[in-house]
Amino acid sequence: MKKLSALLFLVVAAFGAFAQSNYVKEHYTKKDVYITMRDGVKLFTSVYTPNEASKDKKYPIMMQRTCYSIAPYGETKYPGQLGPSKYMMQEGFIFVYQDVRGRYKSEGTWTNMTPVIDNKKSKKDVDEGSDTYDTIDWLIKNLPGNNGKVGQWGISYPGFYTAAGILSNHPALKASSPQAPISDFFFDDFHHNGAFIESYFFTFPVFGVQKTDTTTKAWYQNTMFNPGTRDGYQFLLDLGPLSNADKYYKDNFFWQETINHPSYDEFWQKRGLLKHYNKVKPAVMLVGGWFDAEDLTGPLAIYKTIEKKDPSAYNTIVMGPFGHGRWSRETGHTMHSNIYFGDSIATFYQKNIEQKFFDHFLKGNGDKNSGLPDAYMFNTGKNEWAKFDKWPSPAATHVKFYLNSDGKLADAAPAATGSTTFVSDPLKPVPYTEDNTTTMGFTPHNYMSEDQRFAGRRTDVLVFQTDVLADDMTLGGEIMANLKVATTGTDADWIVKLIDVYPPDEPNNPYMPNKNIILSNYWQMVRSQIMPARFRDGFEKAVPMTANQKTDVNFHLNDVLHTFKKGHRIMIQVQSTSFPLYARNPQKFVENPYKAAASDYQKATHTVFNDSFIDVEVLK
Repeated sequence: MKKLSALLFLVVAAFGAFAQSNYVKEHYTKKDVYITMRDGVKLFTSVYTPNEASKDKKYPIMMQRTCYSIAPYGETKYPGQLGPSKYMMQEGFIFVYQDVRGRYKSEGTWTNMTPVIDNKKSKKDVDEGSDTYDTIDWLIKNLPGNNGKVGQWGISYPGFYTAAGILSNHPALKASSPQAPISDFFFDDFHHNGAFIESYFFTFPVFGVQKTDTTTKAWYQNTMFNPGTRDGYQFLLDLGPLSNADKYYKDNFFWQETINHPSYDEFWQKRGLLKHYNKVKPAVMLVGGWFDAEDLTGPLAIYKTIEKKDPSAYNTIVMGPFGHGRWSRETGHTMHSNIYFGDSIATFYQKNIEQKFFDHFLKGNGDKNSGLPDAYMFNTGKNEWAKFDKWPSPAATHVKFYLNSDGKLADAAPAATGSTTFVSDPLKPVPYTEDNTTTMGFTPHNYMSEDQRFAGRRTDVLVFQTDVLADDMTLGGEIMANLKVATTGTDADWIVKLIDVYPPDEPNNPYMPNKNIILSNYWQMVRSQIMPARFRDGFEKAVPMTANQKTDVNFHLNDVLHTFKKGHRIMIQVQSTSFPLYARNPQKFVENPYKAAASDYQKATHTVFNDSFIDVEVLK
């Protein structure tokens, strides 16, 4: 199997190319050390110190902790770049990288989303917060030329370690920037609202195999298998029920944990971060991408939680027009799929937002007057940055869009009862992308803004749209789907997609990667989310639907800041499959869908009633 492109991107984007860099080698001195944690486990750490560092010229420490390797290993080998950006590298910091416990050259046992222990009673009570604390404490006391201040950053899983590091409460940790962090594995990354992200199927060797010794190599590679195809849709469809996956992952501990915990039980709950943010000491800047196919929920959820639980904390958020982690590298013309958002947007973020944040809290006076807004958000319809004192903005007004049975998306409740039906067949699921080349490995980069005409023209996808807009309409804030539905089965997934319909005369932009796509009448996905009906009354316990009974299924889509321009339309699509992004719902209720039999997968007729509505926040 080809190497996992998303994993490679994370390593490269977060750490630079592994080629020798004359700049890093000429300006920094590298030292490798083992730092002993309170329970005796030693974590491998590489330190890059500016050559100018001395007792008279001190630098703050910038730290990243990762499960993805801190290569290149060896004190004579240097990476292509240090830090979040070349600008911070050139400005000068002491950069520290650490393999977390159980990964690569570090000792210990690997755990996905290490559970937080709030009340530690002994040295054996360790978590990522304690490992962060112990690492910072050693660095401050043992690194010559440091100024006593530490910043932490990381993207994706390193973003989780950054978010968990906030809980260390070490007084030297002054600035923390979790970027695309996972906040809870049941709602982000491997699941959305508990629905399994089956497109992650090929990644389980990375996360579910323990190493036997310290190593610089990827020990899990011999557990990867060759699917014999580049078509992930067909491979996973042919795999059949997920219960058949044991032939690949019988000994994969993370797969076994996943399939044996289908509901939000204690196993998942104790891995969530949100309930632990009470008093937040470091300045926090959450960073995310509006089109992040992996970790869109985390930045928004952590930001809102800290805002609610500790209003006195310095807590900010940045959301740009990016896919997963793409703000860490400049592409010139900023694209997502076929959509062009402007030039050098990553550079703007790195120089005017990220660097400004860390400079203020690590080199400046560190007060709350950083010069940055509470929320720095990119409007993906107007293609411009907007600043907010609070997110979502209190100035937003709520508008309800009703799913009329005639296909209209209307801002007034229907005068008479009506409904629309479709047949959902789990054996012929709706694809979530037209690009079959992206259906292997991690969740694809592009689908979050892809053209949705291929789906909306199927009979098992309902389409509702407004008339052509006479004026711009900016949706800025939260989205709530309030569905009134029924099914002939006893279970169903409900997927809602918010789409921007372009006008017929929309020209192609000059940078489109796919010359076979036209923006004329393009149906750009702006936001989407899934909700298993089994969790409509709570995620802790699944309950069946009653066949043919009208049922409320209410759920949040992630936030947006998007202007639907004059001449465009707003569209909502409703469907029940989106494969292989989401695992197929058998549509017959079973206690554990991971262990459903082939005979449990049944065709069903779904009904959406016209008093269903989508509640959005509109900015004037």
